Formats: sequence, C-alpha cells, structure tokens
Amino acid sequence: MERISAETFEEMYNEYSDRIYGYIFLLVNDKEVAEDLTQDTFIKAYKYMNQFNGESQIFTWLVRISRNVAIDYLRKKNRFKFFSIEKFHLPSDEDTPTEIIIKGEKAALLYEAIRHLKLTYQEVLILRKIKEFSIKETAEILNWNENKVKITTSRALAALKKELEKRGGDP
Repeated sequence: MERISAETFEEMYNEYSDRIYGYIFLLVNDKEVAEDLTQDTFIKAYKYMNQFNGESQIFTWLVRISRNVAIDYLRKKNRFKFFSIEKFHLPSDEDTPTEIIIKGEKAALLYEAIRHLKLTYQEVLILRKIKEFSIKETAEILNWNENKVKITTSRALAALKKELEKRGGDP
C-alpha cells in the first residue's frame, strides 16, 4: 500500500480518534495520558500505514496499535513504581496493569455493543447502568414515565445480551 494522502489520513483520524481515545482511557484511566497515547497511536498508524494489508478492518488495526501503545505506557509506568518505596507496603486493592487491560477490553467490547443498539436503548443503558441514575432521574432526563424506563431498560439489556453474544463476548 502506498503512502496515503494527508486528507485521507485526516478523515481516518476524524472517524476513529474518539473511539480510540475511549478505548485507551478505559485502559489508563487518565484523560491527559489517554489524549497523548491517542496521538501516539495515530502517529504510529501514519508511519506504518504501508504495513496495513487490509486483512482486518482499519479500526481493528488501529485498536491493536492503541493497545500496544497503552501496554507500553503501563509497562513503563509500572517499571518506575517497581523501584519505589511502595514495594515495602502491604499490597493494595488497586488492579494490576493486566487486570486493567482485561477490564478495559471487556469494557470496550461492552461500549461497542451498546453503540450498535438503537438510540433509546443506548440512552437508557448509559443513564441507568453506566452512569447509575435512578429510575426516577432517568425518567426525568429522558422525559419518560418511570414504567417506560423500567420496560425499556429490560428490553435494552436483552438486546445488549444478544449483541454481546453475537460479538463473542460474555452476555
């Protein structure tokens, strides 16, 4: 594949950068670091665009790059911690980088599945299950009655389960 034009690369960036940022943010849980790593991802993608062979979707390829960039970051971050005084303290309840990555992958799969549901299902799942608004608060936000929130939440969860099964994730 020949070098792509700046305009084509800009279109690719505009289409995928928010999703890549969201994925990286789930891994590193730091807004500024996620922004930097997103930029690093696209710099690497541009640099190695000639190695993209089209066997996978461009987004899949970008996620793979972003995952490697995030893992490299987490390894470097962890290496500096290794020599600190923290190693003499009792273990904490914080997740290990591997656990963070696994949770990040599962969350990314979940968010991707949610994005493929119809808009009303997306809204109710995000408000009720991710942002943890009450039934009453969700009804107020969406200008629905509470019964509609309950019914739509139930249907949205069923649709999400099907979508996750279709994608090979845990329902």
